[in-house]
Amino acid sequence: MPAQPAMRLLRLLAGEGCRIITMERARAFAPKAGVADSYLRQALHHLTRAGWLVRLRQGLYALAATMPGVSGVHEFEVAMALVLGGAVSHWSALHYHGLTEQAPRKVFVLTPVDAPIPQTHRPHDRPKQGQGGIVVGGTSYQFVRVKPERFFGIQKVWIGDARVAVTDPERTLLDGLMMPHYCGDFAEVLHAFAARGQQLDVGRIIEYALRLDVATAKRLGWVLQQQGVEAVHLQPLLAVPVKGYRTLDPTGPRRGPCNRQWMIQENLPGKITPRKAAS
Repeated sequence: MPAQPAMRLLRLLAGEGCRIITMERARAFAPKAGVADSYLRQALHHLTRAGWLVRLRQGLYALAATMPGVSGVHEFEVAMALVLGGAVSHWSALHYHGLTEQAPRKVFVLTPVDAPIPQTHRPHDRPKQGQGGIVVGGTSYQFVRVKPERFFGIQKVWIGDARVAVTDPERTLLDGLMMPHYCGDFAEVLHAFAARGQQLDVGRIIEYALRLDVATAKRLGWVLQQQGVEAVHLQPLLAVPVKGYRTLDPTGPRRGPCNRQWMIQENLPGKITPRKAAS
C-alpha cells in the first residue's frame, strides 16, 4: 500500500478532475498532500506499482479504473496524451462513426511525422514496443505517421469527460482506401462507404482526395460511381492525370479486369479469374 502522503496526492488530483497526470500537475498539488518534491517521483512510482496509476510514458500517468468514484480513462483519451497533435483514425474512427460493427483490437492514431512518438524507458514499466505500435495499460496503440500537409480532416468530439480529436467520416473513408489493412480489409472499407450512404459529403470527400494522391482519387471515383453518384460530380476525379493502372485494393494481387475510365485494376475477389493449375 502506498504511503499516506502519496494517497493524499492521488485523492487531491482525482478530486480536481485530473485524469491524465503530468509531473508538473502532480508537483503543483504535492505540497498540499505533504509530498516533498524530492519524494514526488517515488510517490508516483509507488502509486503505479499499487495499481492506482497507469504509466503512459516518462512523466505522464493516467488514473486507473480502480480509483473509487472515478471512471476509467478512455483509450482515446490516452491516445491524445501519448502523442500531442494526433487524431484517432482508421479502424478506430470507422467504429466511432458507426461505419463498421467490427471493433478493432487496437487504437489507431493518425499523427504528423514531426510529432514525437512515445519512447521506451525502464524495462519494468515501459510501454512495450511491438508489431503495430506500443502497448500501454494493456491496450495497443498503432501510430500512422503522415506528412504535415496530409494531416487534415480532423474533428473534436467528446468521449465521456474527455475532448479528443478524431478523423471525420470522409477522411476516415479515404484512409481506408489508402490503408485498408488498418481498417479491417478492403471489403470492410466498401461496406463502410455503403453504411455512410446518403450522409456522405461528396464534395468534401472529393476535395480531400484531391489533396492526397492519384491512386486515392481514382479509387474514390470508382467507388462513388458504383454508389450512383452523378457523373458531373466526378469530373474533378476523372481529370486527375495518371500514368498506368492503380489497383483498387492496394493490398490485393495485381490481377483482375482493368477499368480504362478510372485507370483502376479491379482486383476484387469476385472479379479475379483463378489461375489455371500447371499441367
